[in-house]
Amino acid sequence: MTILLKNGKLIDYKTKTDDYFDIFIENGIIKEISKEINTVADSVIDCTNLFIIPGMIDIHCHLREPGFEYKETIETGMKSAAKGGFTSICPMPNTNPACDSTFILQKIQDEAKRVGACNVFPYASVTVGEKGEELTDFETLKNAGAIAFSDDGMPVVRAKIMRDALIKANELGTFVASHCEEKELGKGAINAGEVAKKLNVEGVLPEAETLMAAREVELAEINNIHSHVCHISAKETVRLIRDAKKRGVNVTCETCPHYYSFTEEEVLETGTNAKMNPPLRKEDDLQEIIKGLQDGTIDCIITDHAPHAKEEKDVELSKAPNGIIGFETALAASITNLVDKGYISYLDMVKLTSYNAAKILGIDRGVIEEGKIADITVFDPNKEYVYTKESIVSKSKNTPFIGKKLKGEVRYTIVNGKIVYKA
Repeated sequence: MTILLKNGKLIDYKTKTDDYFDIFIENGIIKEISKEINTVADSVIDCTNLFIIPGMIDIHCHLREPGFEYKETIETGMKSAAKGGFTSICPMPNTNPACDSTFILQKIQDEAKRVGACNVFPYASVTVGEKGEELTDFETLKNAGAIAFSDDGMPVVRAKIMRDALIKANELGTFVASHCEEKELGKGAINAGEVAKKLNVEGVLPEAETLMAAREVELAEINNIHSHVCHISAKETVRLIRDAKKRGVNVTCETCPHYYSFTEEEVLETGTNAKMNPPLRKEDDLQEIIKGLQDGTIDCIITDHAPHAKEEKDVELSKAPNGIIGFETALAASITNLVDKGYISYLDMVKLTSYNAAKILGIDRGVIEEGKIADITVFDPNKEYVYTKESIVSKSKNTPFIGKKLKGEVRYTIVNGKIVYKA
């Protein structure tokens, strides 16, 4: 199988390429990158006015299977990811049962291989059943294909358990992704502030995130190991991690498009479809998130794709589950709310959506170079449209982006040299 991409603007962070090239792909590998390639190919794609970037990598999402297939399945989630331009995704282990055994891990991998719409690198849980009491068998799970470890959805409350987990993961050459939430301070429906008061619901304090993140930073610093902080939303957390990095602490972190696209005010407009954990914050939090993306404090953009059924979200705010879908809006939200507003360049966007993610995961992806695996996203940077519920591939439709005007549309997603999505 050969593919020839013609006349596209190649943007690659590693090589700092930002220019027009042809790309020839053969048997899943990038064979040639040149100004003009006329080799005969099985498929020739005219990329005039399109951008070509390394396949996007989402190191934090939820596919729900096994156990919650009414929300999403591995198949529907992978197809949604492919439509969004993601060539690799890392589903979190808060399934039912939790991904704490090689049996569940293998089931996820087998189904992902059957679907084949993108690469799937699953997390295994830190503790048995995500109960926070007993570590899973890290070595066995890693050898069976777990990319890393997390109890996402639940914080690991006991500090010794987390310390042991961080040390063990580092010994194995992987990491723990920490859901940072102090549960007592984290009680509430949305961010603590004027909107919560107006809606008469309990508010989630930003300290709930920052205090737990501070613990992970200290554990990393004292033990000279790597710690990764999930989905940061609060300005105080950004500043904490910025200061830690300046000291040389080996800490990485991620944020989501909704934290630089919306504030807590969005809850007044879209209700439970703007409810997630951590919650949307204030304007100064949003601006600090953007600053963190600009200065390297925040390493990568993830979706935290979290599907829920309509009937689950169609309840009062305090009772609705946290989470929104995100695969199909991540690229457009980043173009619309970061690149087009002049906060970051397209090179920066590639760093945040693929290059850094591959580095954190330790996988040989996130670049477009001769000899590398052909994981590629092709998109139209100028396509403007209103995002509609009818366009969504995911099984669930819970997102505040519905009805919003966005810019940037994925045209092709190529995984291991195969076209898995075409607009």
